Amino acid sequence: MFGLGSQSDDALAASGEFDPAVNPTPGSFLDGHDVIAGDDHVAFHEVTRDLFEERGVYDMTFGYNLADLNLDTRHTEAGYRYAEDADDPSVLRAEFTPTTPFCPQSHTLTTGSFRAWNGLRERHDYDLVCVRVDDVHQRAAAINEALRSLETEFRETGDLPDADGEVAGRAGGRPDGASPATEPGGDAPF
Repeated sequence: MFGLGSQSDDALAASGEFDPAVNPTPGSFLDGHDVIAGDDHVAFHEVTRDLFEERGVYDMTFGYNLADLNLDTRHTEAGYRYAEDADDPSVLRAEFTPTTPFCPQSHTLTTGSFRAWNGLRERHDYDLVCVRVDDVHQRAAAINEALRSLETEFRETGDLPDADGEVAGRAGGRPDGASPATEPGGDAPF
C-alpha cells in the first residue's frame, strides 16, 4: 500500500499523452456530446491533476491524486472522461468510472471533483463542470441524484455549499476560501 501522495511509478502510464488503452470508455452521461480526446483531454486532465492536488481529491485505496487513476495500467477502464456539452460548450461533462461497481468512495470522489473543478473554475475554460458516476456503479442513481442537486444549487446561487451545507463565504463558510484540508483537524479534504 502506498502512502498519501505516493504512487507506484511502474503502474502508471506516461503522462502528457492520451492513451485510449488506459482511459475508460465514455458512458451514457457523455453520449451525444463532444467527447474530448487527444491533446485536449491531456490538457484538461493536467489542469485537473493540479486542482485535485490543491483540493486534496485523493483515491485513498491507491493513495494517489484521483487524476492518476486515468494513468493506472492496472485499472484501464477506470478514471474520468470528459465531453463538451452539445448545447452549451461552456459546460463540461465529466464522467467518473470507478474501479469496481461497488466502490465505496465514488460519492465522495465525485463530490470532491465537482467542488474542485467548480470552486477553482477560473483555472480552466468552462463555466460549469457537471459530474456523474458511470452507470456501472451499483449506487449510480443515488449518487448522480446528489450530484444533480449540488449542481442545481451551484447554478442557482453561483456558490458552492461547504461540507455542512452552508455557502462558502457566508454564515458557517470560510470567507477566505481556504480548504478544510489545510487546517489541522479539518474534516473534508475538499
